[in-house]
Amino acid sequence: MSADYVIPAQARIGHVHLKVSDLERSLAFYRDLLGFEVTTLYGSQAAFISAGGYHHHIGLNTWHSKGAPPAPVYGVGLYHTAVVYPTRKDLAVIFERLQKAKYPLTGASDHGVSEALYLNDPDGNGVELYWDRPKELWPSKADGSLNMYTKALDLDDLLKTLDQQEY
Repeated sequence: MSADYVIPAQARIGHVHLKVSDLERSLAFYRDLLGFEVTTLYGSQAAFISAGGYHHHIGLNTWHSKGAPPAPVYGVGLYHTAVVYPTRKDLAVIFERLQKAKYPLTGASDHGVSEALYLNDPDGNGVELYWDRPKELWPSKADGSLNMYTKALDLDDLLKTLDQQEY
């Protein structure tokens, strides 16, 4: 293996596939609350969901996990799935939707490069909902590397975005 290989800049994460214990409960979260669209169902065992008509961004299945308890917090596995929203206003819209549904957040952070909401799906899988600031606004160190941080996200200020005309 060559240590100097660099993945092509156009490469991207295509989808995530989650083992869930109850497909309908997961669809109620991902489809009904977060707004993903079902692209196909495999009976009562699996569903593929997407945003914008892509074949699937998230796969949900009960093939090896029907009725299973959540994975332990202190073990290896997926930390969270991240969903990037195109604008700050889109993030405000989903935040307001979560508030109205009384769905609990596990965190809300400003990372300098992005603003993020954190929550768990019904199986305890972490979910990050975020938007990226324009790249020219990303904080950097003197050497040009990113200066990411974690500060509390001002949720009241995020909600003020809903009143803005630009979308």
